[in-house]
Amino acid sequence: MKKLWRALFVLFFSVSLFACSTGEQENEQDHVENNNELVNEPEDNNESAENEDQNNSSEGEENNSSDNPVNNDSDLDDEYLSIDIFSDDSEAVLVNKFNSLSDYFKPEDLVTVEVPTVLENPEVKQMRKVAADALYDMFEFAKESDVYLHARSGFRSYETQIYLFDGYAEEHGIDAANQFSAKPGFSEHQTGLVMDVTSESVNYQLTGDFGETKEGLWLVDNAHTFGFIIRYPEGKEDITGYVYEPWHLRYLGVELATEVHESGLSYEEFLVEEGIIDEVNAEAIE
Repeated sequence: MKKLWRALFVLFFSVSLFACSTGEQENEQDHVENNNELVNEPEDNNESAENEDQNNSSEGEENNSSDNPVNNDSDLDDEYLSIDIFSDDSEAVLVNKFNSLSDYFKPEDLVTVEVPTVLENPEVKQMRKVAADALYDMFEFAKESDVYLHARSGFRSYETQIYLFDGYAEEHGIDAANQFSAKPGFSEHQTGLVMDVTSESVNYQLTGDFGETKEGLWLVDNAHTFGFIIRYPEGKEDITGYVYEPWHLRYLGVELATEVHESGLSYEEFLVEEGIIDEVNAEAIE
């Protein structure tokens, strides 16, 4: 009997020991798996952090984009703010008593005009091609209104202007010459964008009376549609620095010439009005 109880005791003890051992293995396995999760958790957290950083970065870029100080709808709305008035070869170049061309500037695209002319000097029969083409079209169109124009003086070089101004200054004095002739480098004629025009009605001369002729009045109403303005209008002498010259046509291109014409302003006043220069005699863009 004692032997039976001893056997049962041993068997019970062995079963209990085996159960405890199995439990410890299962707990150890659970611990290992939990440790693996803990080991992998920083990697998951890092990935999450990177994704968050990327999201924040993207949001930051979007925010920066919305805060971009460049406003494409601001200055670009005013097309005239981009006008180049100081490059010698610009069609819009401003040449007056305060703004000069380079001393020996000469346009590269000068051509001989194909319209009736007055003077024999081949130099003054030239204009830049774009202006010469516009002049031809204008002269031809004028004929439909029984208006016949003649070209008298176009391009004049720096050297020619020296000769002319010095001659006028010697004959009339510098102050007087300055009212109707430009100093070398300060003449619009040097741009190749100017033509003095006249007609038989004034004996092909350059005179203020031309403004009252049929031809002169036609130009006031129509020159801008071909890209020209009357550069030195009546009553603007204190602004332009020159006496009234109804014969002096300056090419600006159709769009700009039309704007200047419709404004009723001199070119200088127009540039001030549009905010391109600060004042009539300004030498820098605002």
